Amino acid sequence: MSWSSPKSTDSHQAFDKPSLLPQVVINTRPVERAAPLTQHLQAAGMSVIDIPMLTLESRATTEQDMGLMRQWFAGDYQALVIVSPTAAASGLAVWQVLENEHQAQKSERNVSEHKESELKDVKAPSHLIAVGEATAAVLKDCKLDAASYQVLQPLIANNEGMLAMHEIESLQAGDKLLVWRGLGGRRLLVDTLQARGVHIDSIAWYERIMPADAMAQYEQWHAQFLTQHSLQQTTSVAKSKPIVIVSSGTAFEHWKTIVKEVAAKVVEAKSSMDKPAHPALQLTDFAYVVLGERLANMVARQQLSYWRVEDLAPATILAAIRSPIVDSM
Repeated sequence: MSWSSPKSTDSHQAFDKPSLLPQVVINTRPVERAAPLTQHLQAAGMSVIDIPMLTLESRATTEQDMGLMRQWFAGDYQALVIVSPTAAASGLAVWQVLENEHQAQKSERNVSEHKESELKDVKAPSHLIAVGEATAAVLKDCKLDAASYQVLQPLIANNEGMLAMHEIESLQAGDKLLVWRGLGGRRLLVDTLQARGVHIDSIAWYERIMPADAMAQYEQWHAQFLTQHSLQQTTSVAKSKPIVIVSSGTAFEHWKTIVKEVAAKVVEAKSSMDKPAHPALQLTDFAYVVLGERLANMVARQQLSYWRVEDLAPATILAAIRSPIVDSM
């Protein structure tokens, strides 16, 4: 767990007034993706706590995965959708292997005619669609120097944005789409295209699991927060709900599990103590920043207050926090 103190900011902003404590924000993004957001919110005067709810674990590449990659490499798919930087890096590694195999086969067929300059003509076998700037950056900066291709991006980095792209919107019954992704994840793109008769294959390069220390990190912060809350009750210091940033349904499920389990531990401990303990925090004691319609519906069903964002850019999230919140109570 990383709990950072806010940096100095514009004195006209409300959270800098002496009567207010800095807004507490819990960033549940994976470690490798959390830093830009944490730093941006910290610079805006917020107290940011990093408690990742997901860690990415590579999955072994199967024969079926290699078969799908060879089909894509042969031009069987109209487009390839890459949903994350991790998926991009994993898929590119296999693409490089296939490219090396292809060049070796060409050399064996006709060594005398093989020229190094031929590598400059290699192109991606289909449209490459990256969901988000970070994913696109991996594709653009990859070591496939021989490959010549254009990385396309939706205007809005989510499933809805991809569905609005010409390259996706024009897919018809019988067309084929390949997706590089993690295990699980959003279904809107797949469900919508399958209903249209588009054949979709996917390769899950990794899976998202709960970090081993997530519970301990939350318990540590929870105890510190309750102590601080107790001190606030004796002063006139204003306080607001801690904000939790959640970017996926899997992360939200992990968050729910941890909050409920820690609350149950506090209740159990309280029953064995002579003096009353501070009430444990419940899911409703937080406000949430959530990505997309599906996640917004999940938190709404729990009757939680939230802001919905359509991308995870730090500026987008900060703007959301400063806007009116949706109260599902």
